[in-house]
Amino acid sequence: MAWRMLRRKDFHTGLVNLASRVDHGGAKNFSSGTFGKLADFVLSDTHTPIVKGAANCTAYKHCTIRNFHAGVYMLAWSRKREEVAGLKAPKKEKRVKRETRTQPPVEAPYVAPKQKIAIKSSPDKTVDIFDGMTLLDLSKRTGASIGALQDILTDLGEKVESEFDAISIDLAELVAMELGVNIRRMHTGEGTLEPRPAVVTIMGHVDHGKTSLLDSLRQTSVAAKEAGGITQHIGAFVVEMPSGASITFLDTPGHAAFSAMRARGAAVTDIVVLVVAADDGVMPQTLEAMSHAKAANVPIVVAVNKCDKSGADPERVRIQLGSEGLLLEDMGGDVQVVEISAVTKLGLDKLEEALLLQAEIMDLKARIDGPAQAFVVEARVDRGRGPLATAIVKAGTLVSGQHIVVGAEWGRIRSLRDTAGKITESAKPAMPVEIEGLRGLPMAGDDVVVVDSEERARMLSQGRKKKQEKDRLRKIDEDMTEEAEIGEETPERVEMPIIVKADVQGSVQAVTDALRSLNSPQVFVNIVHVGVGPISQHDIDLAQACRAYIVGFNIRTPPSAITLAATQANIKILLHKVIYHLLEEMGREIVEKAPGTPETQVSGEAEVLNIFELKGRSKSKGPDIKIAGCRITDGHLSKTGTMRLLRSGDVVFEGPCASLKREKQDAETVDKGNDCGLVIQDCNDFQVGDIVQCLEQVIRKPKFISTQSGAVRIEC
Repeated sequence: MAWRMLRRKDFHTGLVNLASRVDHGGAKNFSSGTFGKLADFVLSDTHTPIVKGAANCTAYKHCTIRNFHAGVYMLAWSRKREEVAGLKAPKKEKRVKRETRTQPPVEAPYVAPKQKIAIKSSPDKTVDIFDGMTLLDLSKRTGASIGALQDILTDLGEKVESEFDAISIDLAELVAMELGVNIRRMHTGEGTLEPRPAVVTIMGHVDHGKTSLLDSLRQTSVAAKEAGGITQHIGAFVVEMPSGASITFLDTPGHAAFSAMRARGAAVTDIVVLVVAADDGVMPQTLEAMSHAKAANVPIVVAVNKCDKSGADPERVRIQLGSEGLLLEDMGGDVQVVEISAVTKLGLDKLEEALLLQAEIMDLKARIDGPAQAFVVEARVDRGRGPLATAIVKAGTLVSGQHIVVGAEWGRIRSLRDTAGKITESAKPAMPVEIEGLRGLPMAGDDVVVVDSEERARMLSQGRKKKQEKDRLRKIDEDMTEEAEIGEETPERVEMPIIVKADVQGSVQAVTDALRSLNSPQVFVNIVHVGVGPISQHDIDLAQACRAYIVGFNIRTPPSAITLAATQANIKILLHKVIYHLLEEMGREIVEKAPGTPETQVSGEAEVLNIFELKGRSKSKGPDIKIAGCRITDGHLSKTGTMRLLRSGDVVFEGPCASLKREKQDAETVDKGNDCGLVIQDCNDFQVGDIVQCLEQVIRKPKFISTQSGAVRIEC
């Protein structure tokens, strides 16, 4: 056994050492303790007492090893984990009582996940993008890291491994929109350049003969079909000149309300024909057309029209244009001047020569092959064909069946129609076409972009709509902040909500801008909704909800059910086909709705001719009073007014009227030329020759002012 292998001397020494730590309370304690059992175990093997000083210890011959183990461990635990025979007691961990929860756990606040891309949005920053640019170029222009751009491309379903890999212009636009920056698409001029027709815009003042000139050039009569005999839309036409050359003409309105249309015409054109009537001279819209052409850096050809009239003075027109800074050829400049008559077709051949010469000097060329770039000049909704956009192709070839993005709208070209209404399969540069197949109505002035697939077109459209909504909300925030800042200084204004419906998108914009120009310190014109097409039940419901006026421009009369619903809801519908008639009626409505400004004005004057004094009155009737016998010299005197007594031009007294009589009868008012008796409350200082003025509080309404050029405003 293992225990017999131990040397007796070593075991005896260890046992004595252990026994020395025990309390020596007598043989009884020792024999009954753990060491007594240990001694019994040892003696049972040797039959000889080993431990000295333990005389009463009984020897047990039948002790097992089990008792030894139990004794050693019991001693170790009882001595607080002291070392026993070279052994260490294990550490006992403190037991923690588990708490029983009686209340539900507290909900932690939601913490939004960190964005992968930490880019500061820059809504005012504009980035130029082009087809084939690398990620490195886009990173430098936007200020975003390469990794951030790659993450955006991964979310879009595109994978670009290297920063030097080229991406398409559509992808670059999507990435830029995700970063919150504005973009400007830069189109490259790569490809075969071929000569193209010139795009000529006819501009000038209203009723100076622009449309009549165009009718003479193309042998038609468009001016007779326009309401009021004035152009209210942008028209695009291709005219075959007698020389065989073709020129694309754009006709723009001359009314002041259509300034945005003239700006669009100047932006897409190559040459501007400035029409000035010889009998009328330079007018406000003439100067505005000149400024649009100069801003677009477009050459001008002046056509002095109506030279066949008796009062025509072309030389005066030249002097006026020269004084406005237009360098004419007669004065050593490079602006050609042609005297014409649209009615008698005088000088039209010279005008054609001037246009072709200017186009030859400019050497107009454009890329024919590749995807097209176009510019929307007008947009409308057709009842049978849906949204239609009239566009002029600037470069490339627009082909039927292509997927396009026009502003924030997208679609697949279902058909293309030329200016004569015939279906064509493709459109080349400088050719105006009507595009059918869009999902929504675009804005006039939007660019037409050709994309590869329907998915890409939808993504671009959604991205642009999101950005437009962000810009709209940001503008509303800015406007509300400005109104809050100046709200304390300006008086409260009456709000006039208006819903605008028109036949084409350009007219919607023109009417909206013209109505907003009627804003005044007293009336705020709030355009709550705009749309293209006839008035619908939805418009009636919206107008009823916000108590709005409905303005319809150049649209058909609504059905009887719509009219009846508007009458029952007390909604006013204003329908007009001529822009200045519409503005005049809206001006009257605004003036009527305006609260006006309270003012004190002199309603009449009277001269004191005699003074009568009542004395000896009873206490019940009051003290003595003085009556001024007066004659009304101007206006009228009213009993409710305030009387001001003047003597030698100075104010002596001012107070309310106590009594006003005409021929011993009480009177409310006394008119000019009549005599009256007047008593002013608390005033007894009358003298013959004094002047009495009657002051009345009146509400002065604002005035609607329409200038000769067609511009309108509200003057308070």
